[in-house]
Amino acid sequence: MKVINPETTFPPLSADKRAQVAALAARQKRANGILMKAINFVGGQVEDTLKMLPAGAREQIDAAARNALQRSYDLAATSRRGRFSQTVQTDAGHKIMATISGALGGLGGLPTALAELPVATTMIFRAVQGVAAQYGEDPTAQETRLECLAVFGAGGPGTDDDGVDTSFIGARLGLTGAAVHGLLGKVAPRFATVLSQKLASQAVPVLGAAAGAGTNYAFTDYYVEMAHVHFGLRQLARDHGEDPVLDAFHAELAKGKVPVKRA
Repeated sequence: MKVINPETTFPPLSADKRAQVAALAARQKRANGILMKAINFVGGQVEDTLKMLPAGAREQIDAAARNALQRSYDLAATSRRGRFSQTVQTDAGHKIMATISGALGGLGGLPTALAELPVATTMIFRAVQGVAAQYGEDPTAQETRLECLAVFGAGGPGTDDDGVDTSFIGARLGLTGAAVHGLLGKVAPRFATVLSQKLASQAVPVLGAAAGAGTNYAFTDYYVEMAHVHFGLRQLARDHGEDPVLDAFHAELAKGKVPVKRA
């Protein structure tokens, strides 16, 4: 009987490739530490700054997070074209632009900080797209944009599940509007937690400008690191198969007991 579409056979992970997996795991372990140092420097302890947010702000932030992610996802199909995209192409460039945006957003306290959220989110999304391109993916393709969106579910300071979600969702969900909305429903609450910390640090006018600059830089740095992990693993999985790569990655993380999420 003729076999139709036989299962692809991948070469085993070499010592060099296993070293690359270990480097990605180490990158994930370092990422949240870098972020927390920045947050502590510009805004003090997260638990204290969160008390500055007014009652009912959480619902507003949840809605703002979802809307900002949806807007960024939609803009991502075209936002890497034109003069601006040619000027800002590097990880460092995106961090600088996000820092400027955060400073401006913090000048007027909470109202301007809320208004700046879509801009900051788009900046971070563009940075994540840039990382995807570094690993050989088309940053404007719908599957790549879905994977970029998934990176925003990688936790953040003060969460118990920090780390990239290592399920590669593009092919599994299918490239449909329902898939995008379903993924947004999972990612937005986690991103809203991060935004709460950002807004708390920007709640005081003028002083919030410094905090906004620092938190935007730190958040961009964090999600860029998570994007390197996510798309680095995807690149390795294309050549060696998903299960061997993720098994090796999870084994490396287990050495440091870093929580992971896998579908």
